[in-house]
Amino acid sequence: MSAAPGRIRTGIGGWVFPAWRGGMFYPPGLPQRDELAHASRALGCIEINSTFYRAQKPAVYAQWRDQTPAGFRFSAKAPRTITQTHDLTTVGPRVDAFVEGIATLGDRLGPLVWQFGDSHPADAEAFDAFLQRLPREAGGVRLQHALEVRNPAAWTPDLIATARAQGAALVYSGSADYPSFADPTADFIYARLMHARGNLRAGYPERALEQWCLRAMRWARGEDNPDLPHVVAEAPLAAAREVYVLFIGAAKQRNPGAAMALRDQLRRVGAT
Repeated sequence: MSAAPGRIRTGIGGWVFPAWRGGMFYPPGLPQRDELAHASRALGCIEINSTFYRAQKPAVYAQWRDQTPAGFRFSAKAPRTITQTHDLTTVGPRVDAFVEGIATLGDRLGPLVWQFGDSHPADAEAFDAFLQRLPREAGGVRLQHALEVRNPAAWTPDLIATARAQGAALVYSGSADYPSFADPTADFIYARLMHARGNLRAGYPERALEQWCLRAMRWARGEDNPDLPHVVAEAPLAAAREVYVLFIGAAKQRNPGAAMALRDQLRRVGAT
């Protein structure tokens, strides 16, 4: 008998955005202090973007944790002081400080996203050493690491092999501006979709969301999605995976609508 599929979470980047107020996502009159509580009950994951620019104090993470329900997850972009450093052998103390602080999120902590820009020189060997150095758990919580690699030259079969050996996910960027490959490499999937359209209430055509519903379900069952671009032709079958599908950028005002529309499709087929 096959294992039960992993959990699928849909979400957005951040939770403070003026265009979401007044009924677009947040109810009219909702105090800003209550926006995180509202968003975390409507969605399964929110990517914290502010940590890319500055890590927060543990007390702030604790406040965010306490405002969100059980089962909800934050993902978080790692500080750029780490990922914009070309020599990754020097960043260990900064990694440790970031992880120690954000571990205050406790069981609300989901993937840590390490975003490397399109000019970052790291190759598979450098990423292998970097991933070996990353902590595997913090505060009793197992850590999930996702690499978002924006340098097209870094996307080689060796990178896929490295990520699989280290149990790290490679972010599917879902963007025409960055490499977008869907090779599964870990026991979770992290997809950042960037094609929302402002003229659509749900951001995406219904057919496109139906396709993403099917893809998320395949990933959750441990299968692959061969219709998406890959670096390596063959992807091994896996056990059940957790799946994170986040709607980021593009027509940002529509991203909550897209995340909730996909959430609703998954619920209708019993996939959440």
